[in-house]
Amino acid sequence: MNDIHIFNLYAMATHFEARIAGEEKTYAAQTAQAAFALADDLESRLSRFRANSDIARIARLMPGEQARVSEPAFACLETAKKMEMATRGAFSVCASALQSQAAPPQWTLLKEQFSVRCDSGKLEMDLGAIGKGFALDRMAEALREWSCPAFLLVAGGSSVLAGDAPAGTAGWSCGLGDDQSPVHYWLKNCSLSGSGLAVKGRHIFDPRTGKPARRENRAWALTDTAAESDALSTACMVLDEAEISEVIAVEKTWLVFLEDNGTARHLGRRALPARA
Repeated sequence: MNDIHIFNLYAMATHFEARIAGEEKTYAAQTAQAAFALADDLESRLSRFRANSDIARIARLMPGEQARVSEPAFACLETAKKMEMATRGAFSVCASALQSQAAPPQWTLLKEQFSVRCDSGKLEMDLGAIGKGFALDRMAEALREWSCPAFLLVAGGSSVLAGDAPAGTAGWSCGLGDDQSPVHYWLKNCSLSGSGLAVKGRHIFDPRTGKPARRENRAWALTDTAAESDALSTACMVLDEAEISEVIAVEKTWLVFLEDNGTARHLGRRALPARA
């Protein structure tokens, strides 16, 4: 019963992994499949590359028009709006819009109608920086509903969401970076996400200026949810250290790690997890 069972899925252009502890293997497999089914469904709703997805339909809106979207898409965009405000505009699902438009597009969530209204510009949304984290959060909900609280969910190696610790352990050992990272922490009931330029190059843009990310080294964010940690780590690539300190000063559940000369310094009021 103390074994850790590992399951894999490729969806949303990334590799998902679910590690489930303390359960019989067949039941763990059924639980993982239920979680993976959610990821597949979310891809059909959130991917800008699916012609009939909510995000693709939003992109076709003209100023003044609105579109009703599914509950998952609306919830993800609600979190995106929250993170845009919390990071003072350093995170946006329309981050690359200034590559093709003179001004950032504006949009409004209409909660009673479960709709998105285009206020100006073209809503060229890319949920890559928050969609995978949102998927991990929804997958975690499914695992808990199946009474499998001890889990670790991974999306592409850049985002992890830890549930309860496996029995007899302090948590899940997770590093800042790949498995060879010299720095590992015991994580439980939190999410760690990292952003950088090494794999995809200069793919991160400052939504406020349209310019590429200013940070050369990697940034990681530790928060309660994977959607928040994904968005925050992305924002930290375009914020300078003083701005990051100001953003996280009011969020005691946020912790940021900044890579500097091969080591990582941490900023924030959240307690540092125990070293693994």
